[in-house]
Amino acid sequence: MSPRGSYEALPLHETADGLEYPPSICSPSRRRRSSLPRHPFLSILLPWHWKRPRSWRSLTFLVSALCGILVLATYIVWSVWEPRVQLDISWYSRDWIQNEILPLSPLAGCFEEGSPAHASLGGAYDVADALWTPRTYEVQAGISMRLGMDCYEMAGTIGNRPNRTARPDDWVHPEERRQFHTYWRNDLAGFGARQEQMFRSFFATQDVDRSRLVLWTNGPELAGDPAVKKYVEAFPESFAVRVVDVQALASGTAMEGSPLLDTHDTRAWVDSDLLRLLVIWKLGGTWIDMDMLLTRDLAPLLEHEFVTQWDCWDRSFAAMNGAFMHFRRHSAYLCEAFHLMANSSAPRSPSMDWGAYLYLRLHRRLLAAGVPPFKVLPSCFTDPLMCRLDNRVPEPFAPDRADGRWLGWVWGSGSGMGTWAGRGLWGGGAGTRYVDGDAAETSTEGEDETPAGMDKLDRPYAADGGLEEGGALDRALHKIFALHVHNRWDKQFPENGWIDRLLLRRYDRALEGKAPQESQEL
Repeated sequence: MSPRGSYEALPLHETADGLEYPPSICSPSRRRRSSLPRHPFLSILLPWHWKRPRSWRSLTFLVSALCGILVLATYIVWSVWEPRVQLDISWYSRDWIQNEILPLSPLAGCFEEGSPAHASLGGAYDVADALWTPRTYEVQAGISMRLGMDCYEMAGTIGNRPNRTARPDDWVHPEERRQFHTYWRNDLAGFGARQEQMFRSFFATQDVDRSRLVLWTNGPELAGDPAVKKYVEAFPESFAVRVVDVQALASGTAMEGSPLLDTHDTRAWVDSDLLRLLVIWKLGGTWIDMDMLLTRDLAPLLEHEFVTQWDCWDRSFAAMNGAFMHFRRHSAYLCEAFHLMANSSAPRSPSMDWGAYLYLRLHRRLLAAGVPPFKVLPSCFTDPLMCRLDNRVPEPFAPDRADGRWLGWVWGSGSGMGTWAGRGLWGGGAGTRYVDGDAAETSTEGEDETPAGMDKLDRPYAADGGLEEGGALDRALHKIFALHVHNRWDKQFPENGWIDRLLLRRYDRALEGKAPQESQEL
């Protein structure tokens, strides 16, 4: 017995969280409630009555409720807003940007009459006409047309000039024709069927009596290739093979005698970028990379001097591409380019220092000097592969979709992807066929009276999916001017694929009855 007024301490029990509590008949589950480890972060996020859940079932309910709220919020956000994500991370040297891109040195004076630089033009280039004479067609959009068919539709506004019937007195001397140039380094890869397809596309789509294609090569061997000889014999005044002599081509330019003229790399980037400028300077005309397939007559474009947009995203320092470019003979633009090349650091190898980066540097200097710059064709005109997944042409080296639809897999939304796809998310039920163009067809399923050829958002759909002859893709190819397939020489176009059906077979049909006009005495 303890003395009156004294007491005896009750036994304490240590809990899982390190605290001690006396036993209680009213709280037999205290140990169980305290068995959940406490975390400082949890204590901040959860209200007091959730800090010690009575069971794991309560925690499971909480997690499930949060997941449900997250899913519902995501659905609402996705329904109201459309994400636009572009991931393009490139690393550039800060020193290179500061030394090569940002400085704006003055122009050399190629546009100024009376200057030594202007004298190098030799009177072959009319500056006033090149800069200020109105043109028939507008070829520069001013914005990157990433939505729906906008870029293709702009290409369609540039019309074909009517072809004149060939007459004996219309014969044009080969040197006075529209000049086109391409290049093949025979030491990097052999010349085969894939390379020949560019020739087929050229002679099938261009006016052979008023055009000439010159194949430039680094050695005489290519002239004896059977595939090349075939076109020389078929179009003797419209096709020629020439061996590159950069020293002769650079004569009269700021690059004349420069040791940089012998620059080469294993990818043929630097030397081909140099060659295209030298060739067009010397002879004038249009450069076409060998990995292009032409889709229609290029004549409407040739009133302008231009390069092309690299893709519809406008890369920071590589927004322009020279795979397809046109300048006049002894162009003042090229004169300024050569002065810039001659007074800059040597190009890295391989690099785009004499390609995309050079065009950007020249473009900025022209603007700073108050000279209207050369045009920049929208990317889809010659490179419709380089844009959004929902409006670029299908992969040329992959088989067609089994359902024959063009981009039908993309979820329909405000992006205009229904323009190309057969049915989108907001279209009719399964089996509904929407059409576009003049021939309308009524929907066979569904109770709504949506006009034939339109979805519920008034977007036109492609007839029979869009990959068939006469479908949406076919019409798009008739609006643009070329398809750039980006080398990949080890691959072949699938048999009966859209390239085969909509381009290659048509080239063959066009060439069957195409013969050059009889030549006159040179």
